[in-house]
Amino acid sequence: MTIKLDTDLRNYIVDQGVVGAIGSAEFKIYSGAQPANADTAASGTLLCTITLQGFGSAAAGAAVASSLPIAGTANATGTAGWARIITGSYALDGTVATSGGDFTINTLSLVSGGAVSLTACTLTMPAS
Repeated sequence: MTIKLDTDLRNYIVDQGVVGAIGSAEFKIYSGAQPANADTAASGTLLCTITLQGFGSAAAGAAVASSLPIAGTANATGTAGWARIITGSYALDGTVATSGGDFTINTLSLVSGGAVSLTACTLTMPAS
């Protein structure tokens, strides 16, 4: 059997659990393959760090990062492969892409000193 959550509970989990824990966190873009889980040390080269400005209230189990797009500057040159949102001891990982990834950025080819933009960042609690 599959446990299924109603929308109110999904919104509560996203707002109070995930967004409440990470708040205004750092969005770190790395090269290479994403680690097995968010408890594993980051791998690859840290290419860019963008400070998130918080998230809006969840609707339909999803919260969108505030103030998108958010600009950053690459501090290394490389191909973006994944990203980690981190604050304190909390972390969550996902893929980065110019479309169709967990997080959307304007380019995967980062050049040190070049502009990077986080254009989509949605945290979703699935219904089942």
